[in-house]
Amino acid sequence: MKIKLMAVTNNQHGIEKLMSIILKIHEYVDYIQIREKSRTANEVYTLCKRLIDEGVAKEKLIINDRVDVAALLNIKSVHLPGNGLPVEQVKHLNPQYFAGVSVHSQEEAQIAQKNKADYVLYGHCFQTNSKKGKPPIELQSIKKIKKQLSIPLFVIGGITEGRVEQLADLGADGVAVMSAIFSSSNPLESVKKLNERCWRL
Repeated sequence: MKIKLMAVTNNQHGIEKLMSIILKIHEYVDYIQIREKSRTANEVYTLCKRLIDEGVAKEKLIINDRVDVAALLNIKSVHLPGNGLPVEQVKHLNPQYFAGVSVHSQEEAQIAQKNKADYVLYGHCFQTNSKKGKPPIELQSIKKIKKQLSIPLFVIGGITEGRVEQLADLGADGVAVMSAIFSSSNPLESVKKLNERCWRL
């Protein structure tokens, strides 16, 4: 069974550059999480609308935090930060939402599942520039958390092509990749290699 591949935007590109990258890579990933925390709601809305108009499947788009934008565009997948809206309230608003939650411990993962999250995103797995100064998780904790969950477990943080197999062996159902895609000099080539590795598993 293929491990899932989620591309997560890194809030580092202008709209046109970001559009260009996503339009090149969308066919090779399972999900694209739009995580543009410094942008206004209107900017996120405009970006997502243009992506849909250009042929990116709504089913692949996951909107980080901006449930209002997801609702306006009829996008059914949202991702909630650890300090974001309560997942149980979001699911009550629309039971059809596919809602993920960022977690940082086994306890948080179990609470998210109890509150009807559809998946959890756990990390960070390795040293990464987006979490400078913060130590990564103990990798064996992935296995411990997975044993307690019946929902998919995605992992994030410093993930590269060469680390996918190790994370899958620990029980991860999917990898969420930010820098190795959106900071790459050749995002399409990077995604193709990641996708190939995910399929090999």
